[in-house]
Amino acid sequence: MNRKNLRIAAPAAMLALALGLSACGAGNEDSSSDSSGSGDSGSKISGTLNGAGSSAQEAAVAAWKKQFQTANPDATVNYDPVGSGGGREQFIAGGVQFAGSDAYLTDEELASAKEKCGSDIVEVPTYVSPIAVVYNLDGVDDLNLSAKTIGEIFEGKITKWDDAAIKADNPDADLPDSNITAVHRSDDSGTTKNFTDYLDKASEGGWSGGVVETWPLKGGEAAEGTSGVISAVQGGNGTIGYADESQAGELGKANVKVGDDFVAPTPEAAAKVLDTAKPVEGRDATDIAVDIDRTTTESGVYPIVLASYQIACQTQKDAATADLVKGWLTYVTSTEGQSAAAETAGSAPLSGDFASKVQAAVETIKAS
Repeated sequence: MNRKNLRIAAPAAMLALALGLSACGAGNEDSSSDSSGSGDSGSKISGTLNGAGSSAQEAAVAAWKKQFQTANPDATVNYDPVGSGGGREQFIAGGVQFAGSDAYLTDEELASAKEKCGSDIVEVPTYVSPIAVVYNLDGVDDLNLSAKTIGEIFEGKITKWDDAAIKADNPDADLPDSNITAVHRSDDSGTTKNFTDYLDKASEGGWSGGVVETWPLKGGEAAEGTSGVISAVQGGNGTIGYADESQAGELGKANVKVGDDFVAPTPEAAAKVLDTAKPVEGRDATDIAVDIDRTTTESGVYPIVLASYQIACQTQKDAATADLVKGWLTYVTSTEGQSAAAETAGSAPLSGDFASKVQAAVETIKAS
């Protein structure tokens, strides 16, 4: 975030918290407060909030932590970017108060989470970002790829950079006769699940590995976490991988074929996907899980997107914990919080109507 934006965002975030969270109150305020935890307007949130999960969210969480803790100096937020699968496991086991996940809870996980919480869960998209197909290839600064070609590269069917399929989409590129090294995640990853969901639905048979969080095929190079994939792609030549666009750095980012056009992985193009996303059937009102249309042909839409969630219990053990969890998610999903993530991590802010739905779910968090 540049200095100008920081001066603007921090007071705005503090003001939003002072006004919005005073209605919830702080659970550890003095005895003049009523038992419901609805303290006076000068109360502050305090305590330690522990979360774990998505490494794609790491940069955004860092920005949110900075602003949230500035507005609430007695609050501490810890976040371990162990990967989406690890975050959900820790949350269901009771090890953390919230999970970050690039994939929504499965039906089985949801049942376990509800049992652990003793209530419904609040599962809300907080971070929407393109997954870039990143590459490192000397002499090639611009690369177009169709879904089928991407699928066949990661399947291991296309092994050379001057393959006819790649040439067809890049007639003016000087493609070398060199091997392709495809890099994938070694850990359970929501990014992998979103990426393989795209390959499964859009590659017209170019990918046969299904929709998975754990990479299903032999071959290629494995790396742990988003940072591991980026490092592996950077460290080679002729390498290609997939990672949150915000962490791609100076690597090349392929334009993906959508309809008759090739679309770059920008936040603006990613944000348009939510307009065609469908709610997952059978979920509670506080569970804002969505399925993304990976086969859209609409102009300007980038379909390899992760809608990354934060997940918490709707009912917390006491008022102090409820205020802390609710306060955190209130800020993260606010206009100020979404702007902070966009500035720092390049994510796409939630749209107005969608944001209102998410914020209504967060508002239901309460003490038991």
